Amino acid sequence: MTEKVFYQDSYQKTLNSEVVDVLDNGVVLAATIFYPLGGGQPGDTGRLTINGRDYRVVDTRYAPDRVNIVHFLEDDDLGAIHAGDPVGMEIDWERRHRLMRMHTSMHLVCSLISAQATGGAVGETESRLDFDLQGEVVDKEKLTADLNALVAKAIPVNIGAITDEELDRNPGLVRTMSVQPPRGHGTIRTITIEDTDYQPCGGTHVRNTAEIGELLVTGLKNKGKQNKRISLALVEP
Repeated sequence: MTEKVFYQDSYQKTLNSEVVDVLDNGVVLAATIFYPLGGGQPGDTGRLTINGRDYRVVDTRYAPDRVNIVHFLEDDDLGAIHAGDPVGMEIDWERRHRLMRMHTSMHLVCSLISAQATGGAVGETESRLDFDLQGEVVDKEKLTADLNALVAKAIPVNIGAITDEELDRNPGLVRTMSVQPPRGHGTIRTITIEDTDYQPCGGTHVRNTAEIGELLVTGLKNKGKQNKRISLALVEP
């Protein structure tokens, strides 16, 4: 199983590990700081250094077994890489940090909209959330102001965990119907924005809402009879 260092420290930019497996278009490592595609958040990109050669990581995703993580490489010929080789890695930090800021901002949106979220996607500079509003009215200017008020309050963001059984007893903690937290590993990771939002989440987040910076709700769009898509962006990416 790939050790998921990004779960413990989303701010770690470099790491040394070793190659576990070599695939046609990527490698599996013993431990990684690269976040794999999931929960609406894109996989990390960056660089691996193996046997003195740099390889560009163009995407990161879970293997079919959902426990190992594949780092997809730009190079077509990976014949010089073997299991057991030491590897140095570095993520594209500026891209990752934008995704962290955006992901935390989406949790702030969930704290201000009482309706169930039906889907979402985290982008580098603009993200979206779909809500089954059931008649709830959303004012774009007010939502923008309320979001920025939460950012300005510099609220701490903390990582925690609950058991599968605790989540079963509190299914309402899952705010997005299309994104279910991974189960079967003993505990489920949670993100708490103090006195504001609490939900299971495996994504990467900033430590404090002030780190997000100014936000702008860029659009409200109907997606069916009751679903409404809320788009938001970082004013200064």
